Amino acid sequence: MAIGKLDHYSVRTVDVEASRRFYTEVMGFNAGYRPPFDFPGLWLYNGAQYPETTGVVHIVGVDLQNPEGLKAYLGDRDLSSLNGTGTVDHMAFRADNLKDMRERLQRNGVAYRERTVPSLNLHQVFFEDPNQVTIELNYLASEVQAAA
Repeated sequence: MAIGKLDHYSVRTVDVEASRRFYTEVMGFNAGYRPPFDFPGLWLYNGAQYPETTGVVHIVGVDLQNPEGLKAYLGDRDLSSLNGTGTVDHMAFRADNLKDMRERLQRNGVAYRERTVPSLNLHQVFFEDPNQVTIELNYLASEVQAAA
């Protein structure tokens, strides 16, 4: 199993527009391609754009009128926790050898959940560390069949 470089980090927010302005105007990133998830948000890029990269910061929007899409994909979070570092939703790493990682997680009793991103050749594995920090590992979707 190989864990590669940090891929991106995600920020959960009720104000997507304020985050867009900060990351584009202050940080100089560009908003770009984002798959059609069932919740609002942005993918921000620093240089290379999709399909070479999935961006460096993902803004995960909380739709107060319809939170179900986000809850189904990433899980629920108490809105009162969305301040300071509590807004960091997860950190993602590129990885390979999905089969080995599944075995490691199972052997160590770590609960995990998997998703394949709509419109990308990307398969995600999510789990929490002992401090409840969510980790996302990104695999090529073709590894799913090879790991079966």
